Amino acid sequence: MMQVNVTGGTISDQERDAYIARANSKYAIGTVQALDIHVDGDYVDLRYHLTPRPFSRIRRITGYLVGDMSHWNNAKAAEERDRVKHI
Repeated sequence: MMQVNVTGGTISDQERDAYIARANSKYAIGTVQALDIHVDGDYVDLRYHLTPRPFSRIRRITGYLVGDMSHWNNAKAAEERDRVKHI
């Protein structure tokens, strides 16, 4: 369940549900942990708090884009180990 915080005024339940539906359509369901709605007269500011996602580094090694070398065979791993690394 997404936490919704409303500040600066009040909004109807129908409007709140519409902002929740927008958050779920913009991001994958379950990705948005909380939604802050700041009411400023006729305008609202929306702030989404998203679930952190792990970052996977991708490098170019021996002509291939890889995240890690766990699926490489021994020959390809040896090629990477023996290459000249320019720092």
